[in-house]
Amino acid sequence: MAAKSAGTLVYRRRAEAIEVLLVHPGGPFWQKRDLGAWSIPKGEYADNEDAEATARREFTEETGWTIAGEMTALGDIRQKAGKTVTAFAAECDFDPATLKSNSFEMEWPPRSGRLASFPEVDRAAWFSLADAHEKIFEAQRRLLDRLEELLGGGV
Repeated sequence: MAAKSAGTLVYRRRAEAIEVLLVHPGGPFWQKRDLGAWSIPKGEYADNEDAEATARREFTEETGWTIAGEMTALGDIRQKAGKTVTAFAAECDFDPATLKSNSFEMEWPPRSGRLASFPEVDRAAWFSLADAHEKIFEAQRRLLDRLEELLGGGV
């Protein structure tokens, strides 16, 4: 069975535009990647777990911030590797300079026998919807379109 994740597409209203908060994956494999490498904060969950509760938990684990307000379902998408992502939208405002992500360990450099620790998310940033379309994983672009539709054209 393919893995499933739940995540949150956070947005804020600026001037007459919408900005979305995306996160960049940490670790050496993603260090030099930019376009098509950003994501919504998300994480895997089991069948007996609630998707919205998972999305809230994963957002906090990956950013250090808490979403206390209402979340709106954006539906599911399927990523290239087969993972299903259930997404929610939430209107919030956070300062990316205060990002505090959990970390993971992996052998690095490969076959060295040494474990290194890396942040799960190494940075977060606000993007216009147009810029986010270039930055986000290809399969997650549909979430941006759904948010724009939900908000009536991005205003």
